[in-house]
Amino acid sequence: MIRRKLLLPVLLSFVLYPVALAQLPAAPPNPPPDDRYKADILLIVAHPDDDSLAAPYLAKALYEEHKRVSVIYGTRGNAGGNAVGNEQAASLGAVREIEGRRALASLGILDVWFLNSPDTPGQDVLHSLETWGHGASLEQVVRLVRLTRPEVILTWLPHYVAGENHDDHQAAGVLATEAFDLAGDPVAFPEQIEAPRDHTAIGNYGEGLHPWQPKKIYYFSDATHFEFLEGRGPEYKTSDVSPSKGVPYAKIVSDAWMNDKSQLPANQADLKKYLDQYLNEPVRFVLGKSLVKGSTRGDVFEGITPGTIPYVRARGYEPIARQGVSLEFGGPWAYYRAFWRSHNLDHLSRLLAPETALGGPDNTVWVPLLIHNDSDSPKQVTLRSVLPPGWSEKPGPMIYSLAAHDAYPVQINVVAPESQKNTWQQLTWRAEADGQVIGSVTLRVHVNYNGVPQ
Repeated sequence: MIRRKLLLPVLLSFVLYPVALAQLPAAPPNPPPDDRYKADILLIVAHPDDDSLAAPYLAKALYEEHKRVSVIYGTRGNAGGNAVGNEQAASLGAVREIEGRRALASLGILDVWFLNSPDTPGQDVLHSLETWGHGASLEQVVRLVRLTRPEVILTWLPHYVAGENHDDHQAAGVLATEAFDLAGDPVAFPEQIEAPRDHTAIGNYGEGLHPWQPKKIYYFSDATHFEFLEGRGPEYKTSDVSPSKGVPYAKIVSDAWMNDKSQLPANQADLKKYLDQYLNEPVRFVLGKSLVKGSTRGDVFEGITPGTIPYVRARGYEPIARQGVSLEFGGPWAYYRAFWRSHNLDHLSRLLAPETALGGPDNTVWVPLLIHNDSDSPKQVTLRSVLPPGWSEKPGPMIYSLAAHDAYPVQINVVAPESQKNTWQQLTWRAEADGQVIGSVTLRVHVNYNGVPQ
């Protein structure tokens, strides 16, 4: 009898529980990520009109494959000349933002963001990362990757090349690569993925985004030469005719490019030469890395299927083990050596040997070197150069004193003779310590000023 009394409340609870559950109110639906901003391709570049180098492929992806494309500009292009008016500085940036939006809108690209970093003419990526506010800019790019959830990121090659080699271009490639590796990490900028307490209220905190791991990242380059890009990724002919538009992709892009009037040559002959230079070459991509199956030269979307993939952590920084005394290039070259290793991009280090172009109309070349002393005792290191005939340098050969486990940054300025213009030259520096040559470095220099200060 006692057992029956004890079991009766338990049995009644099982009978009444569904009735009580049915009387509870349903929780409001949890909104999914906003599909209005979902992108298949996210292009991350530096200036309005940078998109033109990849635009023939984008036109194909938009019109024939019906891909969704979004664009991030690092700057508004507030430095440089104005081919059509007196607007300069911040006003020029406003003009170029309008031009850039109109050019992209003519292709059907409407989701466009500007980081509002300053246009920083030069060739040293560290300069742009400094003026852009590296951390703040990276936070913005990660936010937009999480908002747009791209399958593929396209961006500038993070490499020092002889060409235009704009440091803003390189900075865009660096930020895009870092965002590729961080957007899926819930601990990176966690405030972005914190769920808001009430998304319908005012003054909330928590941005309500979700971690997102893009599947591929591809690079393109503004180098003066292209042979090092061949076979490193897919190529797309700009002369191919769009089936949906009935004209070559180069024509579609050049029509869009006409919106960037402040940056186009006013002279028609120069304009034609300008267009021919950029639009007759195929669009060449370098596969940075892919987290899905596919081939290096396969189509950009080869192996990509809808849906999320797990976050893949990059290697991260690992100190390079050195012994004794050594010599290497410093500045952006030293940075890239560590950057590529950190982001599992070791293959970029094998693209080409160190190279640059003249840094100014006075035929100067800036060369940063690093002398390392990883021994346990102080060292004296003699640095000598082997330059082509007619070249000069400041400072010349010198003896450098290094403490144990120290590094000496050497800043060298080299001047090329006018007679060697439009040629490639090799410059070598050798370091000696304890009566022996301990290392040398060689730099290829294109003796042709490209308009961007080194």
